[in-house]
Amino acid sequence: MKRRGTATALGAATILNAVANWKGSAFGVDLKTSAEVVLDDSPQVKGDVPGIDDRLIVRSVERVLQRFGVDAGGIVRTESEIPLARGLKSSSSAANAAVLATLDALDEELDPLEATRIGVAAAKDAGVTITGAFDDATASMLGGVVVTDNREMELLKREELKSWVLLLVPEEKIFSKDTDVRRSRLIAPIADLIFDLALAGDYARAMTINGLVYCSALRLSSEPIFAALNSGARGASLSGTGPAYAALADDENIDEVEAAWLKLGGRVIRTKVENRGSSKASRWR
Repeated sequence: MKRRGTATALGAATILNAVANWKGSAFGVDLKTSAEVVLDDSPQVKGDVPGIDDRLIVRSVERVLQRFGVDAGGIVRTESEIPLARGLKSSSSAANAAVLATLDALDEELDPLEATRIGVAAAKDAGVTITGAFDDATASMLGGVVVTDNREMELLKREELKSWVLLLVPEEKIFSKDTDVRRSRLIAPIADLIFDLALAGDYARAMTINGLVYCSALRLSSEPIFAALNSGARGASLSGTGPAYAALADDENIDEVEAAWLKLGGRVIRTKVENRGSSKASRWR
């Protein structure tokens, strides 16, 4: 056992939100959460992230220790480039980073999907997810585009995608646990069609339709989606349950899409689809 471990996990953005029908799709983005876990002989795991609810990362560490039958306590710390509670999978990224850092501290290995499921279980324990967010967690862990069955926690498809990504991040925060699940589940028949598009690899159309129907269900503005499409984006969507939006753009129109979104207020982040998954390597100092 090394007793100290570090890791880095990706953020992600939505193609299909799984709240309506438990089927989801997302892609990893080049925004990261780093975690450090230091194990000791104390009786419990504690978080050291001032101003942030640490239940998720603490529970992630505890579940890895339980998986290997290790009786230990310690400290878990995270730092992140991902805006909190904006729909950009900050919770999934934090859970994955904490799980991988704990594995690094134990000098143990797990199959990436098993490691992902540990973080999903921790998120359910901590009450920060509706569906378990297996789609978001898998996109964060594996990178690229994933399509999943969140009820069965099954990965149905994963492939690489090369694209610029723009993220529109309003000041407002929306926590997943506060989502209007009842209204979202009314659009399940449309979500089934979006799921078919995602399985077929038509990610741009899938995410655009997802964004329009979820904006309606959650009473959020669809103006950023129309602004992005009008400026040449291949696809645009509400990410998660919002309030952030994501757009796929090409070299020739990314500047126009960015300019259109800057007019709407909030922060615009230019990044890319990240096809390399999360790893134990970390920028932690």
